Amino acid sequence: MNRSRHLLIAILWLATVGAGMAEAQKPARTLSERPFEPAEELVYEAEFSRALLRKMDVADFRFTASRTPLNQPTKGSHSTLPEKSAAYSLVFKGDVSSKGFFAKLFNLRFRERMESIVDPISFRVQKTKRLDEQGKRIRSSEAVFDNVAGKVVWTETDPRNPSQPPRTVSSEFTGPVQDILSAIYYLRTQPMQVGKTLELVVSDSGNVYRIPIRVVEKKRIKTMLGRVNAIRLDVELFGPRGMIEGDGQFSIWFTEDARRLPVSARVKSEYGTFDIKLKKVLRNSGQQEYLSKQQ
Repeated sequence: MNRSRHLLIAILWLATVGAGMAEAQKPARTLSERPFEPAEELVYEAEFSRALLRKMDVADFRFTASRTPLNQPTKGSHSTLPEKSAAYSLVFKGDVSSKGFFAKLFNLRFRERMESIVDPISFRVQKTKRLDEQGKRIRSSEAVFDNVAGKVVWTETDPRNPSQPPRTVSSEFTGPVQDILSAIYYLRTQPMQVGKTLELVVSDSGNVYRIPIRVVEKKRIKTMLGRVNAIRLDVELFGPRGMIEGDGQFSIWFTEDARRLPVSARVKSEYGTFDIKLKKVLRNSGQQEYLSKQQ
């Protein structure tokens, strides 16, 4: 995959799933207080703008949170950290796929599916699985986190060429670390105070990054929920030490209420501007529930 395609997919993922905060990371809120339990589904749409190209639909996102009983573990799930007793594991899934004229114009057709297994008490990620499809190219990867030794091992294989040796990357880390999918759910359990600067710790493809993040402002914005009070975070994803090379800016908005819904994000890069907006929220039973508008 060439650099531009890799960057675009990274931008689209990160713009929606954000990243986890770490300032001697505080424990996540108690299980009963978490806004995404026992089950939740969020649907987003991404638009692209550049010069004469205005607000072209480029991708759909779907994120789900659910519980898996420990007596019925997710296939392939694994924990290397002795945890306190928990009746289930948290399972986060993400699915992003290209759509519309944009995919045809740039010959950029992709679909990426990701799954994170997380302990509900410590909120430590235990395993990450990903399937990346770009045209005829397919890659399957798995990251296993040893939270006792502080080490992550990432392995990527080509399902269409099983004889090809796998790619492997390993890195060490200290303290809690999230992947790019579990991080957004961890972040939703944390307090956000305007003016505060924190540090972001996230692992992707076997690498571990520490990225500054600033809580910038509170503002009333228009969303599919109506006009809501929201909090804006600016994340320094770009740069020589960031997750994405080159220049760019990334901001994400969360509702100020206890749900901490990520309602929109904007990424400005050398390729143009990507706007990602929440389109649908489903809760618990799987039946669609458009949340009531805030006054």
